[in-house]
Amino acid sequence: MKLQRKNMLRASALGALVVSGALVLTACGSDDNTKTADGTAKPSAAAAGDIKCDDAKGKLLASGSSAQKNAIELWIKNYMAACSGVEVNYKSSSSGEGIVAFNQGGVGFAGSDSALKPEQVEESKKICTGGQGINLPMVGGPVALGFNVVGVDKLNLDAATVANIFNDKIKKWDDEAIKKLNPGVTLPSTAIQAFHRSDDSGTTENVTKYLKATAPDAWPYEPAKKWSAPGGQAASGSAQVAAQVKQVDGAIGYFELSFASSQGIKTVDLNTGASAPVKASGENASKAIAAAKVAGTGSDLALKLDYTTKAEGAYPLVLVTYEVVCDKGNKAETLPTVKSFLNYAASDAGQKVLLENGYAPIPAEINAKVREVVNTLG
Repeated sequence: MKLQRKNMLRASALGALVVSGALVLTACGSDDNTKTADGTAKPSAAAAGDIKCDDAKGKLLASGSSAQKNAIELWIKNYMAACSGVEVNYKSSSSGEGIVAFNQGGVGFAGSDSALKPEQVEESKKICTGGQGINLPMVGGPVALGFNVVGVDKLNLDAATVANIFNDKIKKWDDEAIKKLNPGVTLPSTAIQAFHRSDDSGTTENVTKYLKATAPDAWPYEPAKKWSAPGGQAASGSAQVAAQVKQVDGAIGYFELSFASSQGIKTVDLNTGASAPVKASGENASKAIAAAKVAGTGSDLALKLDYTTKAEGAYPLVLVTYEVVCDKGNKAETLPTVKSFLNYAASDAGQKVLLENGYAPIPAEINAKVREVVNTLG
Protein backbone atom coordinates (compact mmCIF):
# COMPACT_ATOMS: atom_id res chain seq x y z
CA MET A 1 0.00 0.00 0.00
CA LYS A 2 2.82 2.42 0.88
CA LEU A 3 4.52 1.76 -2.47
CA GLN A 4 1.25 2.21 -4.33
CA ARG A 5 0.56 5.49 -2.51
CA LYS A 6 4.09 6.69 -3.26
CA ASN A 7 3.65 5.96 -6.99
CA MET A 8 0.30 7.73 -7.02
CA LEU A 9 1.81 10.82 -5.41
CA ARG A 10 4.69 10.79 -7.87
CA ALA A 11 2.28 10.52 -10.84
CA SER A 12 0.16 13.33 -9.44
CA ALA A 13 3.21 15.57 -9.08
CA LEU A 14 4.33 14.80 -12.62
CA GLY A 15 0.84 15.64 -13.95
CA ALA A 16 0.93 18.98 -12.21
CA LEU A 17 4.31 19.78 -13.77
CA VAL A 18 3.04 18.87 -17.24
CA VAL A 19 0.02 21.16 -16.98
CA SER A 20 2.17 23.95 -15.57
CA GLY A 21 4.65 23.69 -18.43
CA ALA A 22 1.93 23.62 -21.05
CA LEU A 23 0.41 26.88 -19.95
CA VAL A 24 3.61 28.91 -19.59
CA LEU A 25 3.67 31.96 -21.89
CA THR A 26 -0.10 31.98 -22.41
CA ALA A 27 -1.88 35.20 -21.61
CA CYS A 28 -4.58 35.72 -19.00
CA GLY A 29 -4.76 32.07 -17.98
CA SER A 30 -7.44 32.60 -15.35
CA ASP A 31 -10.32 33.32 -17.70
CA ASP A 32 -10.91 29.99 -19.45
CA ASN A 33 -13.31 27.16 -18.74
CA THR A 34 -10.77 24.34 -18.97
CA LYS A 35 -10.25 24.07 -15.21
CA THR A 36 -12.25 22.74 -12.30
CA ALA A 37 -13.03 24.84 -9.22
CA ASP A 38 -9.73 23.94 -7.57
CA GLY A 39 -7.71 25.11 -10.59
CA THR A 40 -6.75 21.71 -11.99
CA ALA A 41 -7.29 20.87 -15.66
CA LYS A 42 -10.50 19.13 -16.59
CA PRO A 43 -10.20 15.59 -17.95
CA SER A 44 -10.15 15.44 -21.74
CA ALA A 45 -11.29 12.95 -24.33
CA ALA A 46 -7.79 12.28 -25.66
CA ALA A 47 -5.77 9.27 -24.63
CA ALA A 48 -2.05 8.81 -25.14
CA GLY A 49 -2.78 6.30 -27.88
CA ASP A 50 -4.41 9.02 -29.99
CA ILE A 51 -1.18 11.03 -30.16
CA LYS A 52 1.80 10.04 -32.31
CA CYS A 53 4.91 11.73 -30.97
CA ASP A 54 7.11 10.45 -33.82
CA ASP A 55 10.45 12.33 -33.68
CA ALA A 56 9.11 15.32 -31.75
CA LYS A 57 11.56 16.81 -29.26
CA GLY A 58 12.68 20.02 -27.59
CA LYS A 59 10.73 23.27 -27.45
CA LEU A 60 8.20 24.56 -29.98
CA LEU A 61 7.09 28.20 -29.78
CA ALA A 62 3.84 29.44 -31.29
CA SER A 63 1.68 32.53 -30.86
CA GLY A 64 -1.32 34.44 -32.18
CA SER A 65 -5.11 34.26 -31.97
CA SER A 66 -6.61 34.63 -28.52
CA ALA A 67 -9.87 33.13 -29.80
CA GLN A 68 -8.30 29.67 -29.92
CA LYS A 69 -6.51 30.09 -26.58
CA ASN A 70 -8.73 27.73 -24.59
CA ALA A 71 -8.68 25.08 -27.33
CA ILE A 72 -4.95 25.11 -27.86
CA GLU A 73 -4.24 24.95 -24.13
CA LEU A 74 -6.21 21.71 -23.99
CA TRP A 75 -4.32 20.33 -26.98
CA ILE A 76 -1.00 21.26 -25.39
CA LYS A 77 -1.91 19.61 -22.10
CA ASN A 78 -2.90 16.36 -23.80
CA TYR A 79 0.05 16.40 -26.18
CA MET A 80 2.72 17.07 -23.58
CA ALA A 81 1.27 14.41 -21.30
CA ALA A 82 1.78 11.90 -24.11
CA CYS A 83 5.11 13.10 -25.51
CA SER A 84 7.86 13.26 -22.92
CA GLY A 85 10.76 15.60 -23.58
CA VAL A 86 8.61 17.96 -25.69
CA GLU A 87 7.52 21.46 -24.67
CA VAL A 88 4.95 23.42 -26.66
CA ASN A 89 4.43 27.07 -25.66
CA TYR A 90 1.62 29.14 -27.18
CA LYS A 91 1.52 32.87 -26.47
CA SER A 92 -2.06 34.10 -26.72
CA SER A 93 -1.97 37.62 -28.14
CA SER A 94 -3.77 38.45 -31.39
CA SER A 95 -3.88 37.19 -34.96
CA GLY A 96 -1.94 40.21 -36.18
CA GLU A 97 0.85 39.73 -33.64
CA GLY A 98 1.01 36.01 -34.41
CA ILE A 99 1.51 36.60 -38.13
CA VAL A 100 4.19 39.21 -37.44
CA ALA A 101 6.01 36.74 -35.18
CA PHE A 102 5.72 34.02 -37.84
CA ASN A 103 7.03 36.21 -40.64
CA GLN A 104 9.96 37.24 -38.44
CA GLY A 105 10.87 33.61 -37.88
CA GLY A 106 10.15 33.71 -34.15
CA VAL A 107 7.59 30.88 -33.99
CA GLY A 108 7.07 27.47 -35.53
CA PHE A 109 3.46 28.30 -36.36
CA ALA A 110 1.00 31.12 -35.76
CA GLY A 111 -2.70 31.15 -34.96
CA SER A 112 -4.80 33.53 -37.03
CA ASP A 113 -8.56 34.03 -37.25
CA SER A 114 -8.22 35.20 -40.84
CA ALA A 115 -6.23 33.82 -43.72
CA LEU A 116 -2.93 35.35 -44.80
CA LYS A 117 -3.18 38.33 -47.13
CA PRO A 118 -1.20 38.16 -50.41
CA GLU A 119 1.44 40.59 -49.09
CA GLN A 120 1.82 38.45 -45.94
CA VAL A 121 2.32 35.35 -48.07
CA GLU A 122 4.98 37.18 -50.05
CA GLU A 123 6.72 38.25 -46.85
CA SER A 124 6.64 34.69 -45.52
CA LYS A 125 8.84 33.50 -48.39
CA LYS A 126 11.81 35.13 -46.66
CA ILE A 127 11.34 32.76 -43.71
CA CYS A 128 9.97 29.68 -45.51
CA THR A 129 13.04 28.91 -47.62
CA GLY A 130 11.84 27.47 -50.93
CA GLY A 131 8.23 27.67 -49.80
CA GLN A 132 5.64 30.02 -48.29
CA GLY A 133 3.16 30.40 -45.46
CA ILE A 134 -0.09 28.46 -45.81
CA ASN A 135 -3.37 28.42 -43.88
CA LEU A 136 -4.55 25.22 -42.16
CA PRO A 137 -8.05 25.50 -40.61
CA MET A 138 -7.93 23.86 -37.18
CA VAL A 139 -10.44 25.53 -34.85
CA GLY A 140 -13.96 26.62 -35.62
CA GLY A 141 -16.39 28.34 -33.34
CA PRO A 142 -19.07 30.93 -32.76
CA VAL A 143 -18.19 34.53 -32.00
CA ALA A 144 -20.52 35.29 -29.11
CA LEU A 145 -22.11 38.65 -28.57
CA GLY A 146 -21.94 38.79 -24.80
CA PHE A 147 -24.17 41.26 -22.95
CA ASN A 148 -24.66 42.49 -19.40
CA VAL A 149 -27.96 44.31 -18.89
CA VAL A 150 -29.34 44.12 -15.37
CA GLY A 151 -32.78 42.48 -15.41
CA VAL A 152 -32.41 41.04 -18.93
CA ASP A 153 -31.62 37.33 -19.18
CA LYS A 154 -32.47 36.68 -22.82
CA LEU A 155 -31.86 38.93 -25.82
CA ASN A 156 -32.56 38.54 -29.53
CA LEU A 157 -30.86 40.78 -32.10
CA ASP A 158 -30.58 40.80 -35.88
CA ALA A 159 -27.57 41.85 -37.95
CA ALA A 160 -28.81 45.38 -38.70
CA THR A 161 -29.47 46.09 -35.02
CA VAL A 162 -26.07 44.72 -34.02
CA ALA A 163 -24.47 46.92 -36.68
CA ASN A 164 -26.29 50.01 -35.45
CA ILE A 165 -25.29 49.28 -31.85
CA PHE A 166 -21.61 48.97 -32.71
CA ASN A 167 -21.82 51.89 -35.14
CA ASP A 168 -23.03 54.12 -32.28
CA LYS A 169 -26.47 54.66 -33.85
CA ILE A 170 -28.48 52.81 -31.17
CA LYS A 171 -27.55 54.20 -27.77
CA LYS A 172 -30.12 52.88 -25.26
CA TRP A 173 -31.25 49.34 -24.48
CA ASP A 174 -34.93 50.32 -24.71
CA ASP A 175 -34.50 51.51 -28.31
CA GLU A 176 -37.54 50.65 -30.46
CA ALA A 177 -35.47 48.44 -32.78
CA ILE A 178 -34.40 46.26 -29.84
CA LYS A 179 -37.92 46.23 -28.35
CA LYS A 180 -39.37 45.00 -31.64
CA LEU A 181 -37.04 41.98 -31.60
CA ASN A 182 -37.80 41.18 -27.95
CA PRO A 183 -41.59 41.30 -27.37
CA GLY A 184 -42.55 40.77 -23.76
CA VAL A 185 -39.08 41.63 -22.45
CA THR A 186 -38.77 44.64 -20.14
CA LEU A 187 -35.77 46.59 -21.45
CA PRO A 188 -34.23 49.35 -19.31
CA SER A 189 -33.20 52.77 -20.60
CA THR A 190 -29.62 51.95 -19.63
CA ALA A 191 -26.99 53.43 -21.94
CA ILE A 192 -25.32 50.88 -24.23
CA GLN A 193 -21.61 50.40 -23.62
CA ALA A 194 -20.24 48.65 -26.73
CA PHE A 195 -16.78 47.09 -26.37
CA HIS A 196 -14.52 46.18 -29.28
CA ARG A 197 -10.92 45.00 -29.67
CA SER A 198 -8.14 47.59 -29.56
CA ASP A 199 -5.55 45.30 -31.17
CA ASP A 200 -5.38 43.98 -34.73
CA SER A 201 -7.73 41.03 -34.40
CA GLY A 202 -8.93 38.26 -36.67
CA THR A 203 -12.03 38.09 -34.49
CA THR A 204 -12.75 41.73 -35.35
CA GLU A 205 -12.25 40.93 -39.03
CA ASN A 206 -14.77 38.07 -38.85
CA VAL A 207 -17.31 40.23 -37.00
CA THR A 208 -16.97 43.01 -39.55
CA LYS A 209 -17.21 40.52 -42.43
CA TYR A 210 -20.47 39.27 -40.93
CA LEU A 211 -21.85 42.80 -40.51
CA LYS A 212 -20.81 43.88 -44.00
CA ALA A 213 -22.33 40.77 -45.59
CA THR A 214 -25.61 40.80 -43.67
CA ALA A 215 -26.28 44.51 -43.00
CA PRO A 216 -24.35 46.56 -45.58
CA ASP A 217 -26.63 49.60 -45.22
CA ALA A 218 -26.05 49.76 -41.47
CA TRP A 219 -22.35 48.86 -41.67
CA PRO A 220 -20.57 51.01 -44.28
CA TYR A 221 -17.04 49.97 -43.27
CA GLU A 222 -14.83 47.46 -45.01
CA PRO A 223 -13.96 44.32 -43.03
CA ALA A 224 -10.58 44.65 -41.30
CA LYS A 225 -8.56 43.47 -38.33
CA LYS A 226 -8.52 47.02 -36.97
CA TRP A 227 -11.78 48.42 -35.61
CA SER A 228 -12.97 51.34 -37.73
CA ALA A 229 -16.41 52.35 -36.43
CA PRO A 230 -16.80 55.44 -34.22
CA GLY A 231 -17.68 55.36 -30.55
CA GLY A 232 -17.58 52.43 -28.22
CA GLN A 233 -14.79 51.39 -25.88
CA ALA A 234 -11.72 49.30 -26.64
CA ALA A 235 -9.92 46.51 -24.80
CA SER A 236 -6.99 44.30 -25.78
CA GLY A 237 -7.69 40.65 -26.48
CA SER A 238 -10.82 38.55 -26.12
CA ALA A 239 -10.18 38.01 -22.42
CA GLN A 240 -10.14 41.74 -21.66
CA VAL A 241 -13.25 42.47 -23.76
CA ALA A 242 -15.09 39.71 -21.90
CA ALA A 243 -13.87 41.04 -18.55
CA GLN A 244 -15.24 44.50 -19.36
CA VAL A 245 -18.62 43.12 -20.40
CA LYS A 246 -18.75 41.09 -17.19
CA GLN A 247 -18.14 44.19 -15.07
CA VAL A 248 -20.15 46.94 -16.80
CA ASP A 249 -23.94 47.24 -16.67
CA GLY A 250 -25.25 47.98 -20.17
CA ALA A 251 -22.26 46.38 -21.88
CA ILE A 252 -22.08 44.33 -25.05
CA GLY A 253 -18.98 42.94 -26.75
CA TYR A 254 -17.75 40.16 -29.00
CA PHE A 255 -15.45 37.24 -28.17
CA GLU A 256 -15.15 33.51 -28.68
CA LEU A 257 -17.87 31.56 -26.86
CA SER A 258 -15.69 29.88 -24.23
CA PHE A 259 -14.87 33.30 -22.75
CA ALA A 260 -18.60 33.82 -22.17
CA SER A 261 -19.08 30.31 -20.78
CA SER A 262 -16.16 30.54 -18.36
CA GLN A 263 -17.37 33.86 -16.90
CA GLY A 264 -21.11 33.26 -16.93
CA ILE A 265 -21.76 36.00 -19.48
CA LYS A 266 -25.13 35.87 -21.24
CA THR A 267 -25.05 35.77 -25.05
CA VAL A 268 -27.27 37.15 -27.80
CA ASP A 269 -29.44 34.87 -29.95
CA LEU A 270 -29.22 35.95 -33.59
CA ASN A 271 -32.31 36.47 -35.73
CA THR A 272 -31.04 35.18 -39.09
CA GLY A 273 -34.34 34.86 -40.93
CA ALA A 274 -34.73 31.23 -39.91
CA SER A 275 -37.90 30.17 -38.07
CA ALA A 276 -36.35 30.99 -34.67
CA PRO A 277 -33.38 33.01 -33.38
CA VAL A 278 -30.21 30.92 -33.15
CA LYS A 279 -28.10 30.48 -30.03
CA ALA A 280 -24.31 30.70 -30.04
CA SER A 281 -23.12 27.12 -29.58
CA GLY A 282 -20.50 24.81 -30.99
CA GLU A 283 -23.15 22.65 -32.64
CA ASN A 284 -24.92 25.60 -34.25
CA ALA A 285 -21.62 27.07 -35.46
CA SER A 286 -20.74 23.70 -37.01
CA LYS A 287 -23.90 23.87 -39.10
CA ALA A 288 -22.71 27.18 -40.56
CA ILE A 289 -19.08 26.12 -41.02
CA ALA A 290 -20.19 22.94 -42.81
CA ALA A 291 -21.18 25.12 -45.78
CA ALA A 292 -17.68 26.60 -46.08
CA LYS A 293 -15.71 26.09 -49.29
CA VAL A 294 -11.95 25.84 -49.72
CA ALA A 295 -10.85 29.07 -51.38
CA GLY A 296 -7.09 28.47 -51.17
CA THR A 297 -5.03 26.73 -53.84
CA GLY A 298 -2.57 23.86 -53.60
CA SER A 299 -1.71 23.10 -49.97
CA ASP A 300 -3.33 26.32 -48.77
CA LEU A 301 -6.73 25.48 -47.24
CA ALA A 302 -8.16 28.95 -46.55
CA LEU A 303 -11.96 28.77 -46.34
CA LYS A 304 -14.77 30.99 -47.61
CA LEU A 305 -17.53 31.22 -45.01
CA ASP A 306 -21.19 32.03 -45.71
CA TYR A 307 -22.16 34.66 -43.13
CA THR A 308 -25.60 35.13 -44.71
CA THR A 309 -26.92 31.61 -44.17
CA LYS A 310 -30.54 31.30 -43.07
CA ALA A 311 -30.34 27.54 -42.53
CA GLU A 312 -32.31 26.32 -39.53
CA GLY A 313 -30.17 26.21 -36.42
CA ALA A 314 -27.07 27.60 -38.16
CA TYR A 315 -25.27 30.32 -36.17
CA PRO A 316 -23.64 32.51 -38.85
CA LEU A 317 -21.32 34.71 -36.78
CA VAL A 318 -18.44 32.25 -36.81
CA LEU A 319 -14.72 32.25 -37.19
CA VAL A 320 -12.17 29.69 -38.25
CA THR A 321 -8.72 29.89 -36.72
CA TYR A 322 -5.88 28.83 -38.99
CA GLU A 323 -2.54 27.51 -37.93
CA VAL A 324 -0.17 29.31 -40.28
CA VAL A 325 2.89 27.22 -41.22
CA CYS A 326 5.54 27.01 -43.93
CA ASP A 327 4.70 24.44 -46.58
CA LYS A 328 8.45 24.10 -47.18
CA GLY A 329 11.46 25.56 -45.42
CA ASN A 330 10.50 24.85 -41.81
CA LYS A 331 13.31 24.79 -39.26
CA ALA A 332 14.73 21.28 -39.07
CA GLU A 333 14.85 21.27 -35.28
CA THR A 334 11.13 22.03 -34.86
CA LEU A 335 9.59 20.45 -37.98
CA PRO A 336 8.96 17.01 -36.40
CA THR A 337 7.17 18.62 -33.45
CA VAL A 338 5.13 20.93 -35.70
CA LYS A 339 3.95 17.95 -37.75
CA SER A 340 3.30 15.75 -34.72
CA PHE A 341 1.39 18.41 -32.78
CA LEU A 342 -0.71 19.59 -35.73
CA ASN A 343 -1.53 15.99 -36.66
CA TYR A 344 -2.96 15.55 -33.18
CA ALA A 345 -4.89 18.83 -33.38
CA ALA A 346 -6.44 17.70 -36.68
CA SER A 347 -7.12 14.16 -35.49
CA ASP A 348 -10.59 12.89 -34.56
CA ALA A 349 -9.58 13.00 -30.89
CA GLY A 350 -8.21 16.54 -31.17
CA GLN A 351 -11.35 17.78 -32.89
CA LYS A 352 -13.58 16.03 -30.34
CA VAL A 353 -11.92 18.14 -27.64
CA LEU A 354 -13.21 21.22 -29.48
CA LEU A 355 -16.87 20.20 -29.41
CA GLU A 356 -16.64 19.30 -25.74
CA ASN A 357 -15.44 22.83 -24.93
CA GLY A 358 -17.78 25.10 -26.91
CA TYR A 359 -15.84 25.22 -30.17
CA ALA A 360 -16.90 23.81 -33.54
CA PRO A 361 -14.90 21.02 -35.19
CA ILE A 362 -13.69 21.59 -38.73
CA PRO A 363 -15.90 19.61 -41.18
CA ALA A 364 -14.54 16.08 -41.63
CA GLU A 365 -13.88 16.40 -45.39
CA ILE A 366 -11.79 19.55 -44.90
CA ASN A 367 -10.09 18.12 -41.83
CA ALA A 368 -8.94 15.09 -43.82
CA LYS A 369 -7.24 17.46 -46.28
CA VAL A 370 -5.56 19.26 -43.36
CA ARG A 371 -3.98 16.00 -42.18
CA GLU A 372 -2.78 15.25 -45.72
CA VAL A 373 -1.08 18.65 -45.95
CA VAL A 374 0.50 18.38 -42.50
CA ASN A 375 2.16 15.13 -43.53
CA THR A 376 3.76 16.85 -46.54
CA LEU A 377 5.28 19.76 -44.61
CA GLY A 378 9.01 20.03 -45.22
